[in-house]
Amino acid sequence: MGPIWFGARGLWNWGLTFLIIETFAFVEIIRGLFGDLATSAWERIAKIEGTLELRKQQLQSAIESGSDKVDVYRRTVESLENAIGGIRLEAQQLEESGLQIASVGFAVLILVKLAQAVYANTALENRFSEWLSDPSVSSGMPMKHMLLSAVFTFVIVATTVVHYSFPNTYSLLTNFPTEPEIRLTSIAWVESFFAFCVTNGEFLFDFITLGIRILLDGLELAFVQTPWMVIAAFIILLTGLSAGPRMAILSGAFLAYMGLLGFWEKAMTTLALLGTAACLSIVIGIPLGMFCARRPRLYSFIQPIMDFMQTMPAFVFMIPVIAFFGTGKPAAVVTTMIFGGTPVVRLTVLGLRGVPEAVREAAVSFGASKWYLLTRVDLPLASPSIRAGINQTIMLSLAMVVVASLIGAKGLGEDVLEALQYANVGQGILAGFSILFCAMILDRIVQGGKK
Repeated sequence: MGPIWFGARGLWNWGLTFLIIETFAFVEIIRGLFGDLATSAWERIAKIEGTLELRKQQLQSAIESGSDKVDVYRRTVESLENAIGGIRLEAQQLEESGLQIASVGFAVLILVKLAQAVYANTALENRFSEWLSDPSVSSGMPMKHMLLSAVFTFVIVATTVVHYSFPNTYSLLTNFPTEPEIRLTSIAWVESFFAFCVTNGEFLFDFITLGIRILLDGLELAFVQTPWMVIAAFIILLTGLSAGPRMAILSGAFLAYMGLLGFWEKAMTTLALLGTAACLSIVIGIPLGMFCARRPRLYSFIQPIMDFMQTMPAFVFMIPVIAFFGTGKPAAVVTTMIFGGTPVVRLTVLGLRGVPEAVREAAVSFGASKWYLLTRVDLPLASPSIRAGINQTIMLSLAMVVVASLIGAKGLGEDVLEALQYANVGQGILAGFSILFCAMILDRIVQGGKK
């Protein structure tokens, strides 16, 4: 009863570990003594015998008609018969290996029981020490814990042993019971919801698209239409001021690489698209993080939404974005914001909550107003974390360059996508290095060594 005892004591980390090992041991014991070890082999033989019967009929017809394919059919029949013989021999060997499998199961079961016996006192002493320092830790073996542990252990062991020892006996253990109508009804509901949102929110989506388009056009005008010498000089100077002369020289080399290989215009288009998404994420994210840092309830409400935004695959949330905004650059910006906008909020909250309370109390005691406290105490002390959030937002936005090209975004992602479609290795590698160099330049500008 080792796993049940550990679970009843509340030591679920050890109880589940021992339960997994014991379940494996019980499966091996039952399989070895009573299980159908050769079930899969006999099923393969049955399938091959059906094919063999068809090939024999074809061979007989070919012999009667004098076809020139007689030898082909005869070799096929012989090959299938040899395969059946080999599988039948394999099935016999599996049936004879039952005692060996059961012995392995007994050995594993004895070892895990010894491990439980050796560790039980130590685990109980550790639990007692935790209870002394934290009375909320459950003590003893409450009846509800015992029942939960016993029922859970029995269900896990019984279903696993039956499934692996006697396969295909109960279809419920293999196939989840489902109903096609549930899926069709759910699809209809989702489509109706999105149709309602698109119909009634057209003005809102058009307004958002217009705002994104204005900012995006401005950045494209600045990056793409401005002479390349001006942009290159500006980027090199900004990198030098932020990260020092050595990184300025490297950024100049990166820009020369993009220019000489013909990626300059697409790189600037990518930076404009990325800049739009990153600017909007930062402008929304930092104030939101500042607001949530001192309001735990609001942050606990927003946190699951941000978890959803980060964990949902990009190709999934592209579907509603296309439904609301269509395809093109605004949709790509919104998709990039969804994927890359959460780190700046999280790290802003983390940085502001990490400001020492003693420093804040000292500022208040000297008459600091709320605005002074925020701008001269909280934000300066939280700036390393906030800058890290900005950096992560920019990096995650760059990671969406290729994905965004699927819905009409231009730039370096388009070259990588074409290379994937036509197996153009050279183009894909060169464009990928351009994306990497853009990321390195932006990373050094944002997270430069100089203060």
